[in-house]
Amino acid sequence: MTAFTLAAPARFVLEVKKSRFLAQAAPVDSPEHALAYLRDVADAAATHNCWAYRIGQNYRFSDDGEPGGTAGRPILAAIEGQGLDRVMVVVTRWYGGINLGAGGLVRAYGGAAAECLRTAARHELVETTEALLRCDFALSGAVHALLAQTGAQKLDESFDEDGLRLRLRLPATMVAIVSERLRDLSRGAAMLELQDPPTR
Repeated sequence: MTAFTLAAPARFVLEVKKSRFLAQAAPVDSPEHALAYLRDVADAAATHNCWAYRIGQNYRFSDDGEPGGTAGRPILAAIEGQGLDRVMVVVTRWYGGINLGAGGLVRAYGGAAAECLRTAARHELVETTEALLRCDFALSGAVHALLAQTGAQKLDESFDEDGLRLRLRLPATMVAIVSERLRDLSRGAAMLELQDPPTR
């Protein structure tokens, strides 16, 4: 199944019965990154800064003083409803003097988060894997040309007495193709060794 995250930070403003809700969302790759984003965008002068993130199987949310279940969980539901991963959403509320009730809060927080995410630019999360490629010096030009065609990213390059060593990150779907082309190119002399399980 194709997974998506945000291509860039996004924001959306909603006004409900004089309360102002500002939803801000960003792509994140770790819980630490998500909480750093919260520190960056939370407004200490606001009434509440409620939030949620989902990163793979990890998720957390906070109602930040709103009645339990009326803010953080609806924000998380908006992330899941949009089918997004590796996303942090912070919804900041400035109280306007009129109580919204539990149902009103759920609709406001969840609605602001959902609309922010719905209108944001998306980026597909591609499963990648790291690999070590070894080949003779003479093949270096042909190998670099092959990698450029297959979306491989060079992480490290070194040389030893056996030739060229490249540490790569490449789309998991391209591993078999790269291995096959390397074999053809080098008559079986070039080696591609996978270094880790695929990650998104």
